[in-house]
Amino acid sequence: MTRRLTTVAFDADDTLWHNEKFFRLTQERFAALLADHADPDHLEERLLAAERRNLGPYGYGVKGFVLSMIETAIDVTQGTVPATVIAELVAAGKEMLEHPIDLLPEVRETVEALAGDFRLLVITKGDLLDQERKLAQSGLGDLFDGIEIVSDKTPDTYRRIFERHGEGAERALMAGNSLKSDVLPMLAAGGWGVHVPHEMTWALESAAAPEGHGRFLQVERLGKIVAICNNLDG
Repeated sequence: MTRRLTTVAFDADDTLWHNEKFFRLTQERFAALLADHADPDHLEERLLAAERRNLGPYGYGVKGFVLSMIETAIDVTQGTVPATVIAELVAAGKEMLEHPIDLLPEVRETVEALAGDFRLLVITKGDLLDQERKLAQSGLGDLFDGIEIVSDKTPDTYRRIFERHGEGAERALMAGNSLKSDVLPMLAAGGWGVHVPHEMTWALESAAAPEGHGRFLQVERLGKIVAICNNLDG
C-alpha cells in the first residue's frame, strides 16, 4: 500500500525554539540608543524598510539584522552616529549569536513521537553557522534524517528538498510558524502545510491564511501534529 505521507519537515526558529523574542529585545536596545534621534515607532519603520531592502544582499538572520540596524542608525543621525553606538550594536549581535537555545513546548516529545515512523527534516532559513549552532545546542540533531539551511523558501526549494530526501512534496508535510515561508510555498509545491502560530512573528513573514485549501491545516500547539501525521498516513 502506498503511503500518503512519508516525510515530515519542521521550520526551526520560533517553531522548534524561541528566536524572534531576542530580535525584539535587541530592537528595544536599538531604540534606546537612538532615542535622541527618532521616536521608537518611526525608528521601527525605518529599520523594517532597511531589512526589506537588505534581504537580497544580506539574507536572513542576525548578521543581516545588525547591518540593517547600523545602516538605519547612520541614516537617522545623518551620518553622525557615534562609534560607541555602532560598537554596542555589534556587541548586541554577538550576544544574539551566543544566546542559549530555549526549546518551545512539546518540541522534543513531538519529534521523538514521529521519529522512526517518518523521515524527519529541518528546513530553515538564516545564517549557516548560527543555524548549525542552534541545532547542535538543541539536542535534537540526532532525531532528524536531514538538515537543510536555505537562503529562501520557495516552491522550487521544497520540491528539490523533498525529491532528494523523500518521495516528493506530494507525500511530505511542512510545519512552521510562518504562513509566508513555511506554508504557502509548500502548498504551491503540492505538499501539506501546517501553520503553528507563534506569539511573535516578524512583520516580513506575515501573509493571509489560505482558507479552504485542501492541504492547509492550522494547530494551536506543535503536539497536535503527531495525530495529523498519523491520520494522513493511515
